[in-house]
Amino acid sequence: MIRVRVPLDLHAVAGTGSPAFAYATPVRVGDLIAMAVREVLGKRAPVEKFERSMRRTMIGLACGEFFVDIDGRRFRDPLAVVLCEGVASVRFFTSQRAASL
Repeated sequence: MIRVRVPLDLHAVAGTGSPAFAYATPVRVGDLIAMAVREVLGKRAPVEKFERSMRRTMIGLACGEFFVDIDGRRFRDPLAVVLCEGVASVRFFTSQRAASL
């Protein structure tokens, strides 16, 4: 499990005037995946490594090799939007059963 800190969307809070957006931020699944990859690689990882990892991750997601579980909800579309508050738990699960040994 990768724990990702979700930044507060100040534009949503100011634009709607709704206090609900002060507690939950709408984020695209692809953006959360990018934050998770950055978290795993570390802030000091080279940009090329991050870009290669993101490219391979997005290809795998598009091909259906795995799905992403964010706070207990499954996603296969990187353009889907999920509401997160504070910290999101991101997990990657393979779509295929493992071969028995």
